[in-house]
Amino acid sequence: MKQPELLETIDQRAVLVGVNLNNQRDFDYSMEELGNLAEACGVEVVGQLTQNMERVNKSHYIGTGKVEELAGLYRGLEANLIIFNDELSPSQLRNLEADLECKVIDRTILILDIFEKRAKTREAQLQVEVAQLQYMLPRLVGLRESLGRQSGGVGLKNRGAGETKLELDRRRIEEKITALNKELESLVFQRQTQRKKRKKNELPVVSLVGYTNAGKSTIMNAMIERFGAAGSAEEKSVFEKDMLFATLETSVRNIQLEDNKSFLLTDTVGFVSKLPHHLVKAFRSTLEEVAEADLLIHVVDFANEKYDQLIEITENTLKDIGVTDIPTVFAYNKCDLAGRDIPEVKENGIYLAAKPRIGIDELVDLIKSFIFKDYVRCEMLIPYDQGQVVSYLNEHADIQATEYENEGTRLTLECRQKDYDRYREYVIG
Repeated sequence: MKQPELLETIDQRAVLVGVNLNNQRDFDYSMEELGNLAEACGVEVVGQLTQNMERVNKSHYIGTGKVEELAGLYRGLEANLIIFNDELSPSQLRNLEADLECKVIDRTILILDIFEKRAKTREAQLQVEVAQLQYMLPRLVGLRESLGRQSGGVGLKNRGAGETKLELDRRRIEEKITALNKELESLVFQRQTQRKKRKKNELPVVSLVGYTNAGKSTIMNAMIERFGAAGSAEEKSVFEKDMLFATLETSVRNIQLEDNKSFLLTDTVGFVSKLPHHLVKAFRSTLEEVAEADLLIHVVDFANEKYDQLIEITENTLKDIGVTDIPTVFAYNKCDLAGRDIPEVKENGIYLAAKPRIGIDELVDLIKSFIFKDYVRCEMLIPYDQGQVVSYLNEHADIQATEYENEGTRLTLECRQKDYDRYREYVIG
């Protein structure tokens, strides 16, 4: 069941609706974020309605009085779409559609639409489609009515009930989900095989994590440009743009440092508050790259005045996918926009600006202090008939001095503990 295109040529004017349960600290930012998500889908936000409640209304999510108020606001602003800040249950969706007589979607649909638009690889496309179908399954009736009422625009890329084939019964949708998951499993197996190969190389893995649009891809491209991953910087650079969820695919690059140390740097999907559980589940295989990292670089948009809330969102999402005990370095990015003097390193954090390439070397030094703790400084005297050992160390260690003596080649070097143990017989100091 191929989904139709994401957006139609229709001007969409939306009213945002949110419920503040028990005075949530981040409610205002959550509504602001909903507006940003809508704009990312090409939707114009023309109004907003909020309600303070201790618990949501089971039938309509908001109170019946607010439903009437919303209907008046919707008509008065000449809107053609209502977007709720939380995921609506199937019955809430049906009841709101019936009483408001307009198209109603929720935050989950909005994020799913953005993910579909950004998905480039087959794996990402499969992951998004599985999440969409799982969301649709219990909501077929409500969605069918909504799509029949108004075709086009955001909301599972609807062109009308007939064209989207939402008449598929549950069994056929479940069969489709099963088929997609089988194809996804084969791609996941390939990814796992790649991870096993990387583990055999014993290279440390550093993962960039953070709120969407914090600058993770910009930091990766800055490192590729500075330290020249295998291949040209242009070929190896990853897509970066000032928009939500610019990157959905996991990118892995080998960062080769000047002292013969190297590590793998991974960049994956950014986080956002209330990330739909269907999406988290579908992208779990992608997010496993983060779970198996030796070090996390938590990239923070320091120019955002609410950056502390963005940090909390990312940390909560990491907990949701089981990432709790990996050492973390905080990279406070976009400090040039915040007027802070940079670069500045403080314990496990660094203030930098990735776009103008300020603080990249300092960030790498901080990374090195975490992932190369097992390196040993020593001197070795290697007999001339063991030239292969000298060749190996020249390639895999940081050779600081080389002298040729009667007994052999004398090296002053820094090497991994395992290489130190392997060639301990040659160690002289």
